[in-house]
Amino acid sequence: MADRSVPTPWVREYWGWAGAALFLLITVDLLTSMYAVAVVGIEHESNPVMAWLLSRPLWVLVGVHLAAAGLLVVLFYGLAELVRETPPAYRGPFKRLIEGFLGILLAAGLFVFANNLSVIVYGRSLL
Repeated sequence: MADRSVPTPWVREYWGWAGAALFLLITVDLLTSMYAVAVVGIEHESNPVMAWLLSRPLWVLVGVHLAAAGLLVVLFYGLAELVRETPPAYRGPFKRLIEGFLGILLAAGLFVFANNLSVIVYGRSLL
């Protein structure tokens, strides 16, 4: 049996991609949303949850984003552990599913970033 304390190369690679997705979805979205609200006003925020959060104190906004990041880290850790426990015959397709999940997260993060930049620069959302 392999030492479970030493991550396999695919686990390290997936954590790197998960970190990039979380950076885009949490940090970049938070900062660009705050700047967009400063430029065009909160009434132009199309996400009602984010509009509500942006009208709250900063500690609430940051706390909710940190909680979301923590939840996603726990979710991804659980997925990585499930892959390790999956029989080798099914491990490949399961890993592809996780790659698709990470790809969707990255695409969503890039779109949110592009949308926020559009609001900042042009005053209009891409939606």
